[in-house]
Amino acid sequence: MVDPDGLGSPVLVAAESGAATLRVCDVGEDGRFALVRRGPRGRREAVVVRTADLAARSVLRVGDGDPWIGRFSGDGRTLWLRSDHERQFAALLAASLDEDGGLVGLSVVAEREGSDLELLAFAEDGRTAALAWNVRGASELETLSLATAARPREVPLPHEVVTRITRAGPGGGMVLSLSGSQRRPGVWWASPGALSARTPWSSRDEDAVPPGRPPVRPVPLRPVARDGLHLGGWYYRAPGRDAGRPAPCVIHLHGGPEEQERPVFDPLYHELLGRGLDVFAPDVRGSSGWGRSFVDADLGTGRFAAIDDVADCAAHVVLDGLADPTRLAVMGRSYGGYLTMASLVWHPELFRTGVAVCGMSDLATFFAGTEPWIAESAAHKYGHPVRDRELLRALSPMSRVDELRVPLLAVHGEHDTNVPPGESEQMVRAARERGLPAEMLTLRDEGHEFRRADNRRLFRRTAADWMQRHLGR
Repeated sequence: MVDPDGLGSPVLVAAESGAATLRVCDVGEDGRFALVRRGPRGRREAVVVRTADLAARSVLRVGDGDPWIGRFSGDGRTLWLRSDHERQFAALLAASLDEDGGLVGLSVVAEREGSDLELLAFAEDGRTAALAWNVRGASELETLSLATAARPREVPLPHEVVTRITRAGPGGGMVLSLSGSQRRPGVWWASPGALSARTPWSSRDEDAVPPGRPPVRPVPLRPVARDGLHLGGWYYRAPGRDAGRPAPCVIHLHGGPEEQERPVFDPLYHELLGRGLDVFAPDVRGSSGWGRSFVDADLGTGRFAAIDDVADCAAHVVLDGLADPTRLAVMGRSYGGYLTMASLVWHPELFRTGVAVCGMSDLATFFAGTEPWIAESAAHKYGHPVRDRELLRALSPMSRVDELRVPLLAVHGEHDTNVPPGESEQMVRAARERGLPAEMLTLRDEGHEFRRADNRRLFRRTAADWMQRHLGR
């Protein structure tokens, strides 16, 4: 903690070793207590730290996602917190604190059945809060007076998803980061009682959307897994296709696995749709946005069920008459790349081809080659590399590579240290040794995320060319 006037020495507030994810979210007005978020993914905690001796006075569970989890009231006796403590979905909680920062009471201030409180921000005086709810992947925004019992006020949104909220001065205004299916991301100014206005700091639509090819607005789907678990996802229909005609379809799997598919403009989807290919982007078990139990449903041996979820999602769009069962493909990046390779070897009869981007093909070699902090965090999701060695082997696509039947394209960043390129290389090599068409696109000067505009364009074109070649229009 640093004195902005430069009159005092910096004070250590908290420290964490291993998979460090510390964030100091707020400091009380008198400086006696700090609100700290700590812990690896899936095991986050909100901690009230006494700054005099770094003692943890209160500890509550909080979910993953946005690290800005709360704020102290002006008198320091209430902590407003976005938390899923002992709950399926995150809500706005009021934690009552004693003089020494200890927890003496906990109450629910705002909640929604079946929806996470995803983002929480406060006006400068701390008397009003902005709450963004994740409602099956889309956002709903409202403001709430913390000083009165007035009902929340809904804030209309010009786009489907709020990605960030911050206060903007003493007048009660907010600056919103918004994304949606029809436009590039933008920064919007929302003032009390007025319509939101797009700022000049927003992305330019023309940088991504060619003239004459408007974006597609997706529709939500709720597949049901073979064990009865309800899944989620968004379906994008290629422009100009007859609604009653089954289409070639790419099942695209997000990373994480705790990410969630949102109805926002994706240049990759736009490229695939422009080639006449539908896209279904599902949330299989392990995804966020559907409750704590859903996020944890893929832990340990539950990952076998997550692999089956991909097949069940494919079956859903076929049975609904949306997708042609003879022209299905699977694609994903990071954890989605792993699921792509796993789906191809666990369900080889379903797909004509696959594109695996920065995916893990062997969980043992992944743990051996990744960054130590990633390995420590990943052990909670996948299994311990020593104690769970047999489980990791059984879950690895390389252990079933003899079941691979279709062409494979692997894409990887040259300098990826999260998932080393060897994960793609060994899968491509094994496919070629078995007489299958397999190619590898290595993007130069890239890591796990593709940052260079020319490489992103190359990736999108290459992936779309591959899909079009193997699925047709």
